Amino acid sequence: MPIAEVSAGRIHYVERGEGPAVVLLHGLLMNHTQWDAVIDKLPDGFRYVLPDLPFGSHPEPMREGADLSMRGMNQLLADFLAALDLHDVTLVHTDWGGSLFLTAYGLDERVGRMIVLPCEAWDNFPPGLPGKTVTVATHLPGGVTLGLKQLRISWLRSSPLLFGWMARYPLSDELVHGWTEPGLRDKRIQRDMLAYGRSKRSKAELIANTEALRNFSGEALILWSSAGKVMPREHGRRLAELIPKARLVEIDDAYVLSMIDQPDAVAAAMSEFLTSAVIDHG
Repeated sequence: MPIAEVSAGRIHYVERGEGPAVVLLHGLLMNHTQWDAVIDKLPDGFRYVLPDLPFGSHPEPMREGADLSMRGMNQLLADFLAALDLHDVTLVHTDWGGSLFLTAYGLDERVGRMIVLPCEAWDNFPPGLPGKTVTVATHLPGGVTLGLKQLRISWLRSSPLLFGWMARYPLSDELVHGWTEPGLRDKRIQRDMLAYGRSKRSKAELIANTEALRNFSGEALILWSSAGKVMPREHGRRLAELIPKARLVEIDDAYVLSMIDQPDAVAAAMSEFLTSAVIDHG
């Protein structure tokens, strides 16, 4: 995997294709493989970049003492875009909603458009039962290691406390083993995730930082799931109303990980948005 050097450390990423940049993010305790079922279905003519952010499934620990708070993670993402000299990026959000705050922090100058899949927003940090489970695990001695091991047991990870409300259909052992291997191999990987998970944030600040998206001037596709309990359905509608140039498309029979639950429908909606943007701006 190629590597981008940023102040917080080394960010591994994969990429394919050439053309306008599309940066696809991932969620907590996941990595770029979250997009495996969709990436081959997206249109040619774009440069797809998929970083492994330090959320517990990244291959290499960040520098000791790196700022991995909410603001620090946004700075890391902005630094990553700058390190690759990416401009007018289509930024794809999922699960982790902190990247929506680039606008609030004044760090979105390289972002031209957004695709927003079900993710944290307003005060839904951490989201639902899975988010609360992670929060508890981060404050218990050995809790993260235990949680990673539990995720490897299919019937346990199907619980609403783990991935049962994240994915509408069971996740494969191969996929989840890849997500959990780094943290089980290196406690410094867990350290990075804990640095983010334990960082303080107030509900008022989270809400204000979400509301700042009314100042985002680019086009946005809110690609929300109609089913699911972790990311409220109404949040998709509210985001579409908040962002001036946004439109809402709902994916049926999918939870948070709609790119895994319904890859064809997600790829079709993303493809239509990407190609129409090229036509509109061409």
